[in-house]
Parts: sequence; C-alpha cells; structure tokens
Amino acid sequence: MADLFWLSDEQWVVIEPFMPKNQPGPERNDDRQVISGIIHVVKTGCRWCDCPSEYGPPTTIYNRFNRWSRRGFWKAMLVALAKAGWTGEANAIDATYV
Repeated sequence: MADLFWLSDEQWVVIEPFMPKNQPGPERNDDRQVISGIIHVVKTGCRWCDCPSEYGPPTTIYNRFNRWSRRGFWKAMLVALAKAGWTGEANAIDATYV
C-alpha cells in the first residue's frame, strides 16, 4: 500500500526514549510499527479493525493507543518532537477531518 504512514528515522530518535523497556509477557510488536499504525488511524479516520496489517494486529494498535493515552505518552511525545524542532503539516489527536 502506497498510503501507509511510517515514522522517519529523525522522528523515531526523538520518540524512542519514551518507549517502555523490559516489559513482561510475550515478545512485543515493534513499537515504531505500532505508533505508525496509530498515526495512520488518526490521519485517515479508519476504524481500528481496518488498520492495514503492515502495522501489526489491530487489537495491539488499539490497546497500545489506549494504554499510552492513560499514561500521558502522547503529550510527552508531542512536547519532545516540538522541542526537537519537528513541525507537521497538521497536528491533531483524536480529530476528524472532513
């Protein structure tokens, strides 16, 4: 799919320090892949279950979004990206584009 969103290396270098380390349980799906999937859902407005499989299982993407939202990850990530000088064309969390 040509419409897939992937974090750039520069963006990942800023975000990666915020990622949980040494989590118990089975091997985790790649965090960079999952965040790219979350951003894809937010940008396109598709349902979680319709997220392309290239990003990983939809339940994993949905559960991580919710877990990280409760922990304040998104705010910390956006602040870190802003401090690093990153500006997107549009920045929106949980919004609808018409």
